[in-house]
Amino acid sequence: MNARTAPAEADADATARPPVVRELLLVTGLFLVYKLGRQLATGHTGQALHNARRVWHLERAAQLPGEGAVQSALLHGDTLVRLANTYYATVHFPATAAFLVWLYLRRPAHYLWARRVLAAITAAALVLPFTFPLAPPRMLAATGLVDTARVYGPSVYGPPQTDHLSNQYAAMPSLHFGWALMVAVGLIVATRSRLRPLWLLHPLVTLLVIVGTANHYWLDAIAATALLGAVLALVRPPHRTPNGASAPHARRGGRGGRRPLPVSPEAPVLAGAGR
Repeated sequence: MNARTAPAEADADATARPPVVRELLLVTGLFLVYKLGRQLATGHTGQALHNARRVWHLERAAQLPGEGAVQSALLHGDTLVRLANTYYATVHFPATAAFLVWLYLRRPAHYLWARRVLAAITAAALVLPFTFPLAPPRMLAATGLVDTARVYGPSVYGPPQTDHLSNQYAAMPSLHFGWALMVAVGLIVATRSRLRPLWLLHPLVTLLVIVGTANHYWLDAIAATALLGAVLALVRPPHRTPNGASAPHARRGGRGGRRPLPVSPEAPVLAGAGR
């Protein structure tokens, strides 16, 4: 490596960083589209409850564990269930935003990849409620589950008839779980720590919270996982060089695809040469 190649390799990630103002506008626009799209999918209460009964019976036929088992564990103490409600209400957006900010600052190429993946799964999740509106288990009396947010607080939802900020009949897929899983996958791919698999604790805790608070079915998380898997198969992460830098394409040239080592300008010269 000489003086000409060193700055280019050291700044490989920096050159890929997109303008911050544009990214803020894009992410803000994505959030607004998400909110608007969920509002447009409201007004299907009867069909949403009918689909909820179908999902509930399908889970029982598939012998999936009952959501009630998770909720029973949370209801052993008021503190635990309130912590779960708080996690559901406050971690979703800040954790995803912090993930994107960190990637933008430290792994710009991975930031672009993650932003595209999140945009794709969010867009797909906006379409499904139009074709398959689904009431959460807390609204279905047959589940016997408690609406923990309403009973113990804090709650982010009001009565569905007057809630103008969210569509409560869009339980499938669970973007709470889908985004949390993408945060974990993104950090595992973008980092090299031996402990990076621990990031999977975030989607695991999120899964227990969304099920235990009766906001989602197991199948909502399964649908989100399948959706994320399909998007990840289409939107591939950037190539990582051995030193950890991101590069959109592998370097080519020389034998075996590696660049030939540059000749040092201070190579020894035979005595008397040039005389």
